Amino acid sequence: MTSVAATSAAPPAPALPRLPSLTGLRWIAALLVFGFHAGTMRIIAEPDYKAVVDALFTLGLSGVQFFFILSGFVLVWSARPGDSRRTFWRRRVAKIYPNHLVLWAATLVVAWWFADPVLPAAALENLLLLQAWDPRPGWFYSINTVSWSLSCEFFFYLCLPLALPLLRRARPKLLWALIVALPLLILALWPAQELVPEVSRWWFTQIFPPVRSLEFWLGAVAAELMRRGLWRGPGLAVASAIFVVTWVAAAQWIRAELWTTLLAVAYLLVITAAADADVRGRRSPWRSRPLIWLGEVSFAFYLVHVLVMTSVLRWSGDWGTGFAGWRGPAVVLGFLVANLILAGLLHRFVETPMMRRLAPRRPARPAPVPRQRAAGVPTAGDGDAEGGAAGAADEVGPANGRSPYADRR
Repeated sequence: MTSVAATSAAPPAPALPRLPSLTGLRWIAALLVFGFHAGTMRIIAEPDYKAVVDALFTLGLSGVQFFFILSGFVLVWSARPGDSRRTFWRRRVAKIYPNHLVLWAATLVVAWWFADPVLPAAALENLLLLQAWDPRPGWFYSINTVSWSLSCEFFFYLCLPLALPLLRRARPKLLWALIVALPLLILALWPAQELVPEVSRWWFTQIFPPVRSLEFWLGAVAAELMRRGLWRGPGLAVASAIFVVTWVAAAQWIRAELWTTLLAVAYLLVITAAADADVRGRRSPWRSRPLIWLGEVSFAFYLVHVLVMTSVLRWSGDWGTGFAGWRGPAVVLGFLVANLILAGLLHRFVETPMMRRLAPRRPARPAPVPRQRAAGVPTAGDGDAEGGAAGAADEVGPANGRSPYADRR
């Protein structure tokens, strides 16, 4: 069986620390998506309160973009030469499909309760995670609307084992050329959409898996550069400042056509800076235990939040009307807590046990590289950066094979 990455004749390198900061950052991305949907559902009627939510979360849908970049990064970082393609694909299915199946069934129950019509073909397409390939309006958002991103991730997972050997052999100049070219290709999508029928342009730029894979490959290439010790980027403080400035500027002054490109670069800088901080044992605000737990349940949170909010608002009769005064923010906070509780239950009783039952076991990890542990920095095994919108990786440890980071202590 062909392995995911080319096997090296060199002995396996000692394990490097995992990347718990990326787990904490996953929660921030999930919160951005939640805030965006809370705003578009018009839960808050008070103009002053709504203005605050709009200012904070206007670009919140780009949290999915963060998840796609993160997914490419962590899967390349953690890929091991001994993993076959079949093992990789089985592990990915075990990671994301049980949660998807539960939410698929729950959405159908809710549709039955409200007597909503359900097209069997759309339900089957969603069950098989093929909906992102269907440009018909409404079909790619069928059943549990947010599961379109899982459809994209499945395409990424299918491609990665085929492309990873080429990525491992690529020369540094080519990798850096890709880091520059991929954001430019994302930018080129806006004029390119003129070639697509107008009714399909949103699908083409926002849903179509090959198009969204540009973000995935951006993260993948950056991970390969960092794995070789060749990544050159700002530290976490500077990268975070760049992200904040980019976010504010994009929301206030920059044309919408530039958002995705600018935010892709900003997200990449934050992801690589946070990963580098973990590897080098530097300070990071994203690896606290509460944030790590929030990051671990973020995949489940992402899958449940829209279904919960729309169902409750429809049942209460408040769909589209909003809540006056302080009740609007209070309802949003209530949804946040309720979704977190449900996400914690889904993670504890579905995602984790099914992952253990269905995923093939990995061989024991080699002993970690001896290094002085910085204050507050979890060593290997303390945390990881699983997933994303669709579950990015089983773990974020090193790739086997000698990494230059092993000598940077």
